[in-house]
Amino acid sequence: MKKIGIIGSSGGNLYNLGGREPRKLLGEIITQANSADIEVTRVLFVAAKASMDNVKDTTQAVVYTLEQGELVSTESMSLKEANAAAKKLDAEYAASIEKNELDGLVVMSADVKNVNAKSLEMAASTKLPVVGTGGTSIAYIQSLGANVISASGTTGTTNRTRAIAAITSLAKAFGTKYRPVIGQVDGGSSDSGSIWERFSLRGIMLSAIPGFIAMALVLALSRVPFLSALGPVFSLLIGALPVLVAVIAAKQISGLDEVGIVAGVVAGVLSVEGGVIGGIVGGLLAGIFALYLVQFSIKNRVPGTTANIIAGGLGGLAAGLLVYFFIAPGTEFLGDGVRQLIDATISLSPALAGLVAGLLIWPAILVGAYHAAILPIVLLEMEAEGASFLGAVDMVGLVMVSAGITLANIVWPELNQNEQ
Repeated sequence: MKKIGIIGSSGGNLYNLGGREPRKLLGEIITQANSADIEVTRVLFVAAKASMDNVKDTTQAVVYTLEQGELVSTESMSLKEANAAAKKLDAEYAASIEKNELDGLVVMSADVKNVNAKSLEMAASTKLPVVGTGGTSIAYIQSLGANVISASGTTGTTNRTRAIAAITSLAKAFGTKYRPVIGQVDGGSSDSGSIWERFSLRGIMLSAIPGFIAMALVLALSRVPFLSALGPVFSLLIGALPVLVAVIAAKQISGLDEVGIVAGVVAGVLSVEGGVIGGIVGGLLAGIFALYLVQFSIKNRVPGTTANIIAGGLGGLAAGLLVYFFIAPGTEFLGDGVRQLIDATISLSPALAGLVAGLLIWPAILVGAYHAAILPIVLLEMEAEGASFLGAVDMVGLVMVSAGITLANIVWPELNQNEQ
């Protein structure tokens, strides 16, 4: 198994792009390295409580290292003290490189001329493969004659895309197979399998519930006479429904965090004419395009900043244009068809419509598929008329159950106390 080390700091620009959460930043690299059968055996990372562009010697900081495979940090101290402590550890790091105990380095916003000087000079002299970000520091490392196999600025990158870029380059240099860990499956575990294993309509709907509730509150308030000015606000929110679901879908399917969100927003805005279904389709396509574009860019040694622009911008744009010109008419027709079917059933017999709604909602709740099966239909009704028949039936059911529980507490309070 190849062994690598991590060197650097929370940085200036990096601080605002993941550096302020060092455990997540370092943990992402370790996760990606494990996926490539590469072991991270050394870490020396100075994490300040502010951007390095605006720090003083008295700024609080901690030093992260690796002990028995676990990330550990020192007590909080001044940056001057943290740098001094890290500089002592850097001498040990250099000795480790000299003994060929490391096969590669990941460098992020390193202090090349002071704190990390010895280890990086040793890396340069031994021609150790180096990958990393931080325009100024990487440029200086290259000037030392180091074997820099991948370099990028920090702007526009995320913890995940930086880690994927670094480990992709190292895995290629080592000749090891690497499949990026690119997201979370519905249960929350890391996933490096098929892109479709991360797709969950239920997950999209559950994540979007706060937005749905916000719209419902605005709708209810707009019915109050002195708050009627909220009517246009509700219409605006309804129009944004496709963007909301597109963003969630793109982030879920791509596993690229902020890059996926950007792709989802671009695709969602262009998918508005396709309604909720169009938004979901646009988001899925944006997530797929973003993922494959960032992987293609990194494999072809495109700098991280440019790779993120390609993935988030062009991926979202391509998906959105596909929906706008080709898919939106079909998804809009499908949504209209569902609404017309519900309206026709209500016109035929309100009682029959209620029975059908109950027969749809009841089994969906029992099998845990309510949010995936019923909520999209509720949204399809709301985006056209601002109200939903299925939603009303569901609400009545919830109120009746609540009323029954309350009545039971009133009629048999002693029984309830005994059970407690």
